[in-house]
Amino acid sequence: MKIGKKFKELVYKEYFFFIDNYKKYSDFNTLGLYRSLIENENLNINEKIQLREYAHKTFIKSFKFLQLKDPITFFEVSTLGEELTNGDKEKFWNDIKTNQEKILSDKRIKHRNFGTYSKHSCPYDDCIWQGVMIKQGSGLAWSSMTFFSDKNNYHQKIKSDKRKSERKNKKIIIEKELEN
Repeated sequence: MKIGKKFKELVYKEYFFFIDNYKKYSDFNTLGLYRSLIENENLNINEKIQLREYAHKTFIKSFKFLQLKDPITFFEVSTLGEELTNGDKEKFWNDIKTNQEKILSDKRIKHRNFGTYSKHSCPYDDCIWQGVMIKQGSGLAWSSMTFFSDKNNYHQKIKSDKRKSERKNKKIIIEKELEN
């Protein structure tokens, strides 16, 4: 069976029915469910919070994986109805980065091309690349998943080039002294 409606068009009681019977529907999408909590205009903030808590009882693993797939949705759903200061937001995003790194290492995933990070998503509406799937590390990548523990290979290349030129110069200096 199919739901036949967008999640953001549902009313409060319909959500409970579809969450309880999600296995019966082939087009049920947990990411769509959580996104609709943000986008649905039929619900007030208290209903959204109650639905979020009810959905967590069934889909908590999927919700935690949203940190990797769609961190913006994860942040917005997690902070529904809360007034956050800039410091709170920064701490929350640092926690998301830490959790992303932990999830990747626990699941032994080597690549970082997930969800929103796998598509070109610049803020310009007239961009011809908007929504195009991209390769990890591509020049078209608008944002990428980076962690505090990542090595900066750029500095290693500079250091390598400097040592190489020093070795060559040392050889030239020795040859000149031997000629004299």
